[in-house]
Amino acid sequence: MRRLLTLMFAFLLAAPIGAQPVATTSAQTGPPMLMPAPWSPISDYVEAGQDEPGYRQWIVSQPWRSAQVRQFHDYLTASGVSYIAPTWQLLRTASDWRKCGAEPFEIPPQEEWANIVNTLRYVRDYVVPAVGPVEPVSVFRNAALNRCAGGAPESVHRSMSAIDFVPLSSIDRDTMIHRLCARHQIEGPRFNAGLGFYARMRFHVDSWKYRTWGVDDSGHLACPKVLPIGGVPVLAKAPDTGSPGAGALRGTATAAIPPSAAIRTAGPPAPGADPLAPLPTSGDVR
Repeated sequence: MRRLLTLMFAFLLAAPIGAQPVATTSAQTGPPMLMPAPWSPISDYVEAGQDEPGYRQWIVSQPWRSAQVRQFHDYLTASGVSYIAPTWQLLRTASDWRKCGAEPFEIPPQEEWANIVNTLRYVRDYVVPAVGPVEPVSVFRNAALNRCAGGAPESVHRSMSAIDFVPLSSIDRDTMIHRLCARHQIEGPRFNAGLGFYARMRFHVDSWKYRTWGVDDSGHLACPKVLPIGGVPVLAKAPDTGSPGAGALRGTATAAIPPSAAIRTAGPPAPGADPLAPLPTSGDVR
């Protein structure tokens, strides 16, 4: 009997205990995983009204604008610089357009169109290969808007030589600055290319005068001056135009086609439809 009781007691001790619910604590699971914010540097500078729907509304509000945009687009095509960015984005004015009571887009006077050609050539050949596709956030500014937006009185945005961009491919600011400065030191002089850096991811390119400005994230000069072989400072002389005024061709690359001739000249084959530039002349906003 004692032996039987001993065996029964041993059996009870070995029997599994019923599963008990396991309390889950925040320490075991950790904080909820946060998804990284999408890459969108354009949102720092372009607000509703200066975006694609805003462009559609702007151009439809005045039917004559569509024909002028087509004329400008055809001029860029004849000059070999269309499709570097959608043409409608090259009509953006200043980021402070609303505060200044100005239009979000503006078609510059024809006599200024030539000034953007060398800038776009430089962007096509040396900016996009360095940092990937870019989007214009500010191009032409009339004198009143430039003054209200805090632009320098001699700003070449007034003559359409300058474009402010942001990169569309994910890249950190220091890498962007390093790559753009490296190309600018080599290729900038023959284009009279200006290169400047602002807060966050915004940078400036023009083809009026070889120079740089802005600082990197450490507060150091973004593009340190270098001496090429031979010890001659890398500094191109500005064109002898007196000022970055109307109609002056900038840079030393191949001259642009005059606007009146470009309209009648067949340009290179278009690589594809340029979204919204220009819109159909019917004014259908769809």
